[in-house]
Amino acid sequence: MVVIMDQPWFRKLFGGPAKVPPENTQTRADHGDPEAQFSLASNYADREGMTPDDALAVHWFLKAANQNHALAQLNLGIMFAEGRGVARDKAQGLFWIGKAATQGNPAAQHDLGLRCRHASFGKLPNDAMESKLEAYKWLRLAASQGHRGSEAAFETVALLMTREEVIQANQRTAEFLAASSKHAQL
Repeated sequence: MVVIMDQPWFRKLFGGPAKVPPENTQTRADHGDPEAQFSLASNYADREGMTPDDALAVHWFLKAANQNHALAQLNLGIMFAEGRGVARDKAQGLFWIGKAATQGNPAAQHDLGLRCRHASFGKLPNDAMESKLEAYKWLRLAASQGHRGSEAAFETVALLMTREEVIQANQRTAEFLAASSKHAQL
């Protein structure tokens, strides 16, 4: 026999149901919750013991990324860069990874720094210098947040730079931090 008790006195006084059933992740994602969208995307991308559904992962990462979810942006960028669930598009990959890096995500900053470093190889001198400056900046920012491997990576980039280039890269880093701090205060 199930006994159904009346609502507690405080519920009668203040209103509202005694218990609200929790919404599931799919429902929250469908209603626009970026954290739930990211969670669904992650589940589709990394299904243990099952084949990943990269197209659905991209779908949900994109929804969360469009709401400035930095980890969704990073993951979406990687999926574009690797051609997982979408046609391979390095430019779109860099776009989304860059958005996450700009928001201060250290993993995205590390990834972007490595991509800039890699891009510096085999380019014309001015393009190579620009890529090194950006690589240094992003890797240094990731290192300042303690992201594993970033300290060694930015030091390796610095070894390939002139003293003037390191000074310029440090100025870029400081300008980025100042702009980020100003933006955060608004």
